[in-house]
Amino acid sequence: MLLLGIDLGTSSVKVSVVDAATNTKIVSTNFPESEAPILSDRVGWAEQNPITWWSHTREAIKKAHQSGLYNPKDIGAIGIAYQMHGLVVVDKTNKPLRNAVIWCDSRAVEIGNEAFFHLKEHSFLATHLNSPGNFTASKLAWVKQYEPELYEQVYKFMLPGDYLSMCFTGEINSNISSISEGVLWNFAEHRLSDSLLHYYGITESLVPELLPVFSTYGKIRPIVADELGLSPDVVVSYKSGDQPNNALSLNVFEPGEVAATAGTSGVIYAVTDKLVYDQQSRVNSFAHVNYQVDNPNIGVLLCINGTGIQNSWLKKITAMGYSYPQINEFAAAVPIGSEGVQILPFGNGAERMLLNKTLHAHIENLDFVRHDAAHLWRAAQEGIAFAFRYGLDIMRENGIQPEVIRAGHTNLFLSPVFQQSFAGATGTGVELYDNDGSVGAALGAGLGAGVYTDRNEAFSGLKKQITIEPRQVELYNELYHQWKQSLEDKLSI
Repeated sequence: MLLLGIDLGTSSVKVSVVDAATNTKIVSTNFPESEAPILSDRVGWAEQNPITWWSHTREAIKKAHQSGLYNPKDIGAIGIAYQMHGLVVVDKTNKPLRNAVIWCDSRAVEIGNEAFFHLKEHSFLATHLNSPGNFTASKLAWVKQYEPELYEQVYKFMLPGDYLSMCFTGEINSNISSISEGVLWNFAEHRLSDSLLHYYGITESLVPELLPVFSTYGKIRPIVADELGLSPDVVVSYKSGDQPNNALSLNVFEPGEVAATAGTSGVIYAVTDKLVYDQQSRVNSFAHVNYQVDNPNIGVLLCINGTGIQNSWLKKITAMGYSYPQINEFAAAVPIGSEGVQILPFGNGAERMLLNKTLHAHIENLDFVRHDAAHLWRAAQEGIAFAFRYGLDIMRENGIQPEVIRAGHTNLFLSPVFQQSFAGATGTGVELYDNDGSVGAALGAGLGAGVYTDRNEAFSGLKKQITIEPRQVELYNELYHQWKQSLEDKLSI
């Protein structure tokens, strides 16, 4: 039996086909080849068309089929990972009513802050583990407040992965892990949040049906099976936000285990069995993929909006004609510390770890005689590593003390400069694995479809490629404190 994993990212949709008998990847593809745009009609807004997601998914699957390395009819289950915290609203015909409001959109920050102010006295943090912030529920409240005529047509709201699953199956459903991303799960009472729904005036009928993370979300529609050359018996059997799924793909399930990723955004994701929450909601806690009432595993998530997107922006502006490996090679030739150049990588919307402030990116200490593009390229990667350190210190304040962090050998973690900067700045060892979100989604599908008896069987093929030990920690620590002072100066303005 073959398993199909889909990773609905911000820049593209990636798919992988995995042989369940050997746990090996047969092929991976992505579509589109260039980065998909983020639509931003106003400062702080970020949208994408969900219909385009579905089109890109179908094209990516067809592209994988064109490899000729497998028989599409042998695919038995589909798993979906997706960009977290987005909002999709559909009418009774399952048609999207507007563009999706995606994860880095900041329009609902004040709505969420006001809700938190009014609900604080009811121990909202202790029960929900997060401020409503600009998460999915607050984005829906924004639609209700500013687009009332459209809101009246809403039949269901969904997370991005729920929408993609609906396109495959025609069924609208979600799960506790996903709905907790919208800050709509009451962890203390193990049920949907009636307090936030009531405060926003959102009826429970708009919430999708909640199923277990690993379960049958529906059988694919005949029209989809015909178009994609799949068996009509294929089921969607797993879906998860990209960060819980990244943790799953690295076999991070148990308390004390920690995963990281550095794609468009940067994340550290730590599993705990305690109802951990930050008093200022600078890091966020959601139900992990194996969360149960009697096994309340929580994923504590640090998110930095501006990581890989900063790297790609700099490449586009300053490195036309160069590949990422070439940029990394030039950056490696610059001394640690970039000879004084500092970059604050916060140019992609409101940052939760900065109390939802939109700080913007900053490049400092440029000397037109001494510095060139390579200094910028190194300073960008060091600045991203320092942002991780800043967030990790917040997690440490909340009892998360990682000894080692696992990550996929992909995106920024392909760069030796970033590997060394991350390990040195955080003082934490890093283990890199040959795995990614789409492969993880495929293995999750195998668990959901009962192909694997347990996670040990599913991840028996996971191999560690590289271990990076922290080096020159004192130097990185000194540079970090200089960087942090610059950050705090700007936050105080």
